[in-house]
Amino acid sequence: MLELRGVTAGYGRAMVLHDVDVSVPAGGAVSIMGHNGAGKSTLLRVATGLIAVRSGQVLLDGEDVTGLRPSARVRRGLGYVPQGQQSFPQMTTLENLQLVSTVQSEIDEVLDTFPALTTLLPRRAGLLSGGQRQQLAIARTLLTKPRMLILDEPTEGIQPNVVAEIERVIADLASRSGMSLLLVEQHVGFALRSTDSYYVLQSGRITGLGDGGEAALDSVREAMAV
Repeated sequence: MLELRGVTAGYGRAMVLHDVDVSVPAGGAVSIMGHNGAGKSTLLRVATGLIAVRSGQVLLDGEDVTGLRPSARVRRGLGYVPQGQQSFPQMTTLENLQLVSTVQSEIDEVLDTFPALTTLLPRRAGLLSGGQRQQLAIARTLLTKPRMLILDEPTEGIQPNVVAEIERVIADLASRSGMSLLLVEQHVGFALRSTDSYYVLQSGRITGLGDGGEAALDSVREAMAV
């Protein structure tokens, strides 16, 4: 569904990613792990078109989208939830959702996925907790009906009970809808439980990869120690 081939990219003259290959199969869930500064968020920005590649290719559903703008990638089924529980704080929860869709049945569908948001619809997003804002950010992206969903650190700064809820949603999306998922996550156990396979990124290079599941925990820790 999504493939990065030999991608080198960065900011100005400073290259952050070096000849990176990552593949997310259709209907599959893949995690990217690594320490701070490894290049994880940069990789996602390359995939979404927010950063241009210096060399290499980005393919979405077999189509070369390397030169396409982010909006064109969204129209082709790419959804992106960046770090930081982003919302429009002066708008209500409902108004944040209605920015994407005013079709009530579509809003009801995402509220079925995040029922905790139902009672928060009239509340300003800026008054929500971090976990509630993260659920809102994911729900808003789901309204675009993505076939490929990219999540950047969805559990960062989130209370444990909401982390469990987000983990449930990720597993449900992959199994229920056949949606492809790419997850950047520092909580190794969460990432491995939520995905079928993983990559470890260190200093902009892939140092490990394998199948997901908690049995891979030692292999991931070893790769992250390189």
